[in-house]
Amino acid sequence: MAAISATDVELVYADGTRAVRGVSLEIPEGEFFGFLGANGAGKTTMIKTLVTLLRPTSGTITVNGYDVTDQPRAVRSSIGYMAQETSIDEELTARENIRFACDAYGVRSADRSERIDTLLDLVDLQEEADALAKSFSGGMKKRLDVATALVHQPPVVFLDEPTTGLDPEARNRLWDYFRTINDDGTTVFLTTQYLEEADQLCDRISVIRDGTIVADGSPAALKSAVGGDVIDITLAEPTPETIQRARATIDAIEETDLSVEPTESGIAVTASNAHALGPELITTLAESFEIAGFQTRSPTLDDVFLALTDESNDHGDTNSDARLDLEADQ
Repeated sequence: MAAISATDVELVYADGTRAVRGVSLEIPEGEFFGFLGANGAGKTTMIKTLVTLLRPTSGTITVNGYDVTDQPRAVRSSIGYMAQETSIDEELTARENIRFACDAYGVRSADRSERIDTLLDLVDLQEEADALAKSFSGGMKKRLDVATALVHQPPVVFLDEPTTGLDPEARNRLWDYFRTINDDGTTVFLTTQYLEEADQLCDRISVIRDGTIVADGSPAALKSAVGGDVIDITLAEPTPETIQRARATIDAIEETDLSVEPTESGIAVTASNAHALGPELITTLAESFEIAGFQTRSPTLDDVFLALTDESNDHGDTNSDARLDLEADQ
């Protein structure tokens, strides 16, 4: 049985906005699954539909074998959900927050003390167990929120941008906790703004754009589908106008497999023959622009994300123009 199964899911808001358009997902038990998309792409709407906070306009969804429309209570009791904003009570201690969650999820009284101690140990809050949550740092509050989502040992956990706003150390500690629960068999559904996070944690990733899935595969498959290595070119004066002119200059080169994306410092050029093409590109650009530096590297998920979500590549068909060709990798 799939942990999560969604077929042709549509969600249309009252104002007519089609936030989710025919999304289908099949996530097996025990998978660490990543769901990526730009702001407004539909990922938060989709995760809220999966956890029964929104009702799909059409299509079917089952979570742990329960239908989200017909059996919402059964779905909620069988999942853990960590929203973008923490749901802990800052006037309670860490231990009291977890005990309250035990009450809410119906954890047996005989199991509660051991469960609370286990979770405090999991999220490394043993020494702060009896301190009020309002005294905690942002990272500590996030870790406590993880613990409250896990009190009933759910087979599926939904994490909606769980590390947003955390410093790198706090983020890495949460990564360790997520790996631990996944290694123990928990299916994890993750949405995140940090592509490195998805690359490090996820077995498989789907990318949503304009409410439609435009790519699906392992991080390695997605990166290989970009189509070659990347040349990062840094301009001395990377203004929006200069970047756009530099991009147009590269677009004029007669290379069939070139892909050009803007960056904060210049442009990124992807090509199957990047190493051989690099000198020609730099020479061409140097005729009109001051080049501050360049390097050739392997593609990252950032490059995948840019290729799939860059609006300047939109020709009106998000299902074809923005889709990476992953058939050879599956």
